[in-house]
Amino acid sequence: MGALLLASASKHFRDPGFYREVVPDYLCRQDPAPDTNQGSGDQSTGDQGNADQGTGDQGTTAQHPLALLSRDEWIAVSGLLELAAAVGILLPPTRKLTATALTAMFTAFLAGHVDALVRAYGPAGTPRRRKIHTVRLPLQAPLILWAWSLRKPALPTEQHGGRV
Repeated sequence: MGALLLASASKHFRDPGFYREVVPDYLCRQDPAPDTNQGSGDQSTGDQGNADQGTGDQGTTAQHPLALLSRDEWIAVSGLLELAAAVGILLPPTRKLTATALTAMFTAFLAGHVDALVRAYGPAGTPRRRKIHTVRLPLQAPLILWAWSLRKPALPTEQHGGRV
């Protein structure tokens, strides 16, 4: 699990686009496009982070109360959390707490995977996105179960048996 988390954490920073679609829109702050009064929209049109957030309103619509960070900030924060979890899961004193937190984190990530799957099967979805998200969502179940199983000690302790 530690190696998987370390690999995933590094991918968050090497290839953030891999995670972009699984960050639900309702979590993403919609910042006004830079230079909105200048008329120079060349730089903002290529921004993938805002491309699927409906930038036509330029911040005039009400934002969801959970929209605290931008899409790229959510990706970076989750990468940092996975990096911390990779370390925490390897240290025996923090393993149970980290495994519990990982279980909660992977469970929370389900919302993003469900949202991405719904959008993939929506009008803007493509066959490729449908295939990717149809595979990604069920992979969360084994991750959740694996993280939960790490809460138990690796070896049975001698406290329960009473025998030496």
